[in-house]
Amino acid sequence: MTATLPVSVESEIFYPSADGQPVAETYDHLYALLTTLEVLKQYLANRQATVLANQFLYYAQGFPKLRVAPDVMVIFDVAPGGRDNYKIWEEGQVPTVIFEMTSFGTKGQDEIFKKTLYEQLGVKEYWLFDPKGEWVEQQLRGYRLRGEIYEPIQDGRSEPLQLRLVVEGRLIGFYQEDTGKKLLLPNELAEALGQEVLARQQAEELVEQERQRAEQERQRAEQERQRAEQAELQIEKLKVRLRSLNVDPDNIQ
Repeated sequence: MTATLPVSVESEIFYPSADGQPVAETYDHLYALLTTLEVLKQYLANRQATVLANQFLYYAQGFPKLRVAPDVMVIFDVAPGGRDNYKIWEEGQVPTVIFEMTSFGTKGQDEIFKKTLYEQLGVKEYWLFDPKGEWVEQQLRGYRLRGEIYEPIQDGRSEPLQLRLVVEGRLIGFYQEDTGKKLLLPNELAEALGQEVLARQQAEELVEQERQRAEQERQRAEQERQRAEQAELQIEKLKVRLRSLNVDPDNIQ
């Protein structure tokens, strides 16, 4: 009888990066997902963090069917950049904040299964955003981990992100807590940049106009000075002429 050795199958396990399902249920959900992704990527660009959207999160090594695809997840203390999928055991970090763009059709999945899973994984914050306002009161609902249990977020703040979240139509508006400034969408950022460039050009034009006016005033003052000097010179010449005629110019009235 031949003895057999245990064989590791981990290297043979395939972890897919796609399942052929649509990224989002509707355009509103897709737009909310993409804008949240872009805004947070810009905000965390210089941090040791990554922001991923609609990519598989694998949470059990060796079990590729145990996965979930958060709409947007923020992970700190990992190398920046994208991934085809995210394996917690390889990266060594659980997502810190997760956003789900929810709808009435995904209510049970988002509010029960995913909430329980993220709570058990130790995701610090879980946000549900309902772009169409189908079931979430005021469209936005957040949970914050206290110990091992999620508690509703009452203050509209994301503690890990240090941002204040505001519903703005069918999107989430993000505002920095320290400055109050809004994190701009790419088109808003381009528009703000264009306005800043225009304002700078207008300011430079005003400065140039002021410089030109000052130069004109200087030239006029110089011309007046030269005319005064010429007049003074003519007076002196006249006095010399009068003295040559034995006329005292000081006695002339």
